[in-house]
Amino acid sequence: MSKGTVLVVSSSADTLELQGGKRAEIGVYLNELVVPAMALVAGGYEIVLATPNGKKPVIDAVSRDASHFNNDAAAFQKALDFFDSYPAMVNPVTLRTTVEQGLDSYAAVFVPGGHAPIVDLAQDEDMGTVLRHFHDTGKPTALLCHGPIALIAAVPQMKAFRAALDRDDMSGAKAVGGGWPYAGYKMTIFSNDEDKVAEEQLLHGRMKFYVGDALQAAGGIVTSNTKVFDPHLTEDRELITGQNPRSDHLVANALLAALER
Repeated sequence: MSKGTVLVVSSSADTLELQGGKRAEIGVYLNELVVPAMALVAGGYEIVLATPNGKKPVIDAVSRDASHFNNDAAAFQKALDFFDSYPAMVNPVTLRTTVEQGLDSYAAVFVPGGHAPIVDLAQDEDMGTVLRHFHDTGKPTALLCHGPIALIAAVPQMKAFRAALDRDDMSGAKAVGGGWPYAGYKMTIFSNDEDKVAEEQLLHGRMKFYVGDALQAAGGIVTSNTKVFDPHLTEDRELITGQNPRSDHLVANALLAALER
């Protein structure tokens, strides 16, 4: 018998606009999506995958590598098979559908990263509705790597806030970021130092804004590890956040523990 259903909300974006009009191919990281999802299924939970447009997430090509699975070729293949064939992965629904059908039946929500959530989830009104529901009901809300940037979708003046971010105007963002449900929460996200490495080695351009700065502008208390790319987890009330791809198992375990509580 199922222990309950967890809503997995993923971006389906595949390109990120950088400063100067440049664009980079991006997506969702395979391990960030499937490691927690597989842990939930193994723990007795059903999952529903939702994206803003109902399309299957695009996996970032950089993440299609066994190095993200401790160089375990079998674990990497298992992850690929899960993404390619597990029913919830193959048949995502739209975020709007989950909102219209009601969120009360979901026990928790999980958002994986990769740079993709910056593009759509962070400025999706339905994402804001989902987050406010889980915040108001105190149900576990877990986000990984760049996934926590989706939290700004719950800023009441989200459009103005996002416009300020795209101008890299953090003071302007602070001015319109009031009323955020997660103000004063401790949280983590892919750090500025980590994104500077990504800019140089993967994106080949400068991002419009750094995601940690965005969360701080909204009122979050952002924590980071002492060494880049080392795993790091932060928990505060219903909120569970992991800093980077190597935090996948930490987030999965913390979410399962919170569900059991």
